Amino acid sequence: MRMFGKTGKAAAVAAIAALALTGCGRADNSGSGSSSGASGFPQNSDIGVALPQKTSENWVLAEKLFNDGLNGAGFKADVQFANGGVSEQQNQISAMITKGAKVIIVGAIDGAQLGTQLKQAKDSGATVIAYDRLLLNTPDVDYYVAYDNYKVGVLQGQALLDGLKSKKPNGPYNIELFAGSPDDANAKVFFDGAMSVLQPKIDDKTLNVVSGQKSFEQAVTQGWKAENAQKRMDTLLAGSYTSASLDGVLSPNDTLARAILTSVKAAGKPLPIVTGQDSEVESVKSILAGEQYSTINKDTRKLVEHAITMVKDLQAGKTPEINDDKSYNNKVKTVPAYLLPPVIVTKDNVKTAYVDDPILGPITK
Repeated sequence: MRMFGKTGKAAAVAAIAALALTGCGRADNSGSGSSSGASGFPQNSDIGVALPQKTSENWVLAEKLFNDGLNGAGFKADVQFANGGVSEQQNQISAMITKGAKVIIVGAIDGAQLGTQLKQAKDSGATVIAYDRLLLNTPDVDYYVAYDNYKVGVLQGQALLDGLKSKKPNGPYNIELFAGSPDDANAKVFFDGAMSVLQPKIDDKTLNVVSGQKSFEQAVTQGWKAENAQKRMDTLLAGSYTSASLDGVLSPNDTLARAILTSVKAAGKPLPIVTGQDSEVESVKSILAGEQYSTINKDTRKLVEHAITMVKDLQAGKTPEINDDKSYNNKVKTVPAYLLPPVIVTKDNVKTAYVDDPILGPITK
């Protein structure tokens, strides 16, 4: 059983808001999730959405989608970012409880530090939905909605191998490994998924991690900050690649991928194969330009859409749909989950991957 825990576009057009209101096709009572909220609640109820820091475009987009989608459906949306850190998010959730929120959707900064607030939420009668990042070490979470984050890592690992082979059919290849922030439960999941593909190739010497930094703890990037990734890449290049060539880098998201490429350019070295995630505008442009090799399309519109669908079901007294009731053990309970499928994007499919995306579609035509 895997233990699971992610990473806005600056503006969104009206079509996004409309999509956020569209329910997924489903049976009304499918799944075996918690019965919390089964009695329903008034349609004009407060719905709290606690989001983390604005570390990527997708979080900024989620804010707009939740506001537009929840308010458009007749709810009172209370969407908050915790740019001040964990304590601010704790206070925001407590304030949502005081206001009487019937559902609280949580994209946690640190999923292991909200136990007190989540218990308060459950004691108040609210339903708790973990959004994108799993809430850890607590029984007080009812549902989890996310992309399949382990699969994201698998796709990243395979993309790195495919990209390396496209440049040089036969190894060995020199690579380095980057991971996300250690306080984000998803970061280890991405890394483990990627390493399920890469570790056998490290073992058989196809891949060589020249720095020797192969563990998650050695690869982490605190706060998902670009400057931290760039500094580490600067250090790796100076310490391990004065004469060796760097063929590829596992990067867990687009922000860090661009920072890694910036470091390599500054060092005057050939660009390696670099993976990513989140389909950020500048990274999609970079893929089109032949620089960043890959990203992962995790359409935020669809993720917010399903979270709002869960809220609508709870308001109507229905049990929200889930499609995974076995994988997401948060160390206290297995959380009923709804997973969306991630999609790998490279230069080969970048012009077709975003045809329905109102922002990325025009860029890739």
